Amino acid sequence: MSTAGTNAVGGLDRFFEISARGSTMSREVRGGLATFFTMAYIVVLNPLILGGGVDSTGAKLPMAALAAGTALVAGLLTILMGVWGRFPLALAAGLGVNALVAYEIAPKMTWADAMGLVVIEGVIIGLLVLTGLRTAVFHSVPMQLKTAIGVGIGLFLAIIGFVDAGFVRSTGTGSPPIGMGVNGTIITWPGLVFVLGLLLTAVLVARKVKGAILIGIISSTILAIIVEAVAKVGPSFVDGKPNPAGWSLNVPAVPTKWVAAPDLSLLGHFNVLGGWKTAGPIVAIMFVFTLLLTDFFDTMGTMVAVAQEGGMLKEDGTVPRTREILLVDSIAAAAGGAASTSSNTSYIESAAGVAEGARTGFANLVTGALFLVAMFLAPLVTIVPFEAASTALVIVGFLMMTSVRNIDWSDYEIGIPAFLTIVVMPFTYSISNGIGAGVISYVLIKLAKGKARDVHPLLWAVALLFVVYFLRGVLEKALF
Repeated sequence: MSTAGTNAVGGLDRFFEISARGSTMSREVRGGLATFFTMAYIVVLNPLILGGGVDSTGAKLPMAALAAGTALVAGLLTILMGVWGRFPLALAAGLGVNALVAYEIAPKMTWADAMGLVVIEGVIIGLLVLTGLRTAVFHSVPMQLKTAIGVGIGLFLAIIGFVDAGFVRSTGTGSPPIGMGVNGTIITWPGLVFVLGLLLTAVLVARKVKGAILIGIISSTILAIIVEAVAKVGPSFVDGKPNPAGWSLNVPAVPTKWVAAPDLSLLGHFNVLGGWKTAGPIVAIMFVFTLLLTDFFDTMGTMVAVAQEGGMLKEDGTVPRTREILLVDSIAAAAGGAASTSSNTSYIESAAGVAEGARTGFANLVTGALFLVAMFLAPLVTIVPFEAASTALVIVGFLMMTSVRNIDWSDYEIGIPAFLTIVVMPFTYSISNGIGAGVISYVLIKLAKGKARDVHPLLWAVALLFVVYFLRGVLEKALF
């Protein structure tokens, strides 16, 4: 290698602190690839969710433009997180938030008005970071409760993986509400691919094979392509009717078309004032508050979980460059609204990259670049079915679950809030719900035991906000 090349590599190493964090270039690249492949589904799924909604005029957003915008914003903001936050945390359109925008906000106004509220929310949350309030709230949460957040997210990831792969399904009956596979059995080809991929990945992880999770995803995808070519399984929905034996998200196949020009026509299609006039200020404020609270705590929980998985938490439970990480996340929220792709946020799937060795923002350069390439190579992004990608989520869920040993379960004052935090997340499919349940119960138990002074003043305010958050349905009915 030339002197110039050596200096360049050394410069990158110093800037991203690759060696200082016990990592290497190859591990960062591998981690960046793993993160991309575990969250690339959003390029397909976000357009499906947003494209399924209609605004107050009955208009729909074009799917091609949604896909291109989703990939563009995810790529740029993931790179920004890597360069500024220097932390292996990728960003993309937030699941849950996009459904809120599509099915609750947009029907009461135009799409441009709805995206304008998302931009406002991003600006507000950015101001909270700049004033130090968001970081202060993060520091007010007890360390063991932060640990519980990471464990809860691990279980949340695992159940997402099981459900997306069809291993766990709704039974359609009251009892039991969910079951394994179809009628309690794994009888589908996609189900078999998932199980084999999961077992392969588990063995590779147990043997500490480098690139285990990425190898699992790629191997499962190749197997899925072969199975589909032979068995002709088809998608999970055919002509709008469910096909329980079909592939979820994508039908695996070698693409016939490799390159497609991106449609960026939705960029800048937002109106920050329209929603206030169309739906009224009270409705607009309630929507902004809901968006704000969801983004505020989802990112904090995700950031802690990823740092915890990579052994990057400081002794006091804080994350390096917290302020920069949270500021990039707030910019992402506003950017998502400005691009009409809904609020962008930090992705817990980043833990898959950390499990592969990523410890710095250099991994984000890889993940972000692949998202930008995905704008042009959409056919390649759409060959990985959930049954192949979900194996990584289940294994990462296990890895994150191991931190449960750091919680003192004999102390009910922290044990009960930790338990509620952990179980509410997967059972309600919401990180924010889990954090809210943990915070409220922690404050209430401390108050009941006469230890109110042990609770940080900011945590009292957070608990109150979460009470409002959980009661928002009742409040909306009372006010509107």
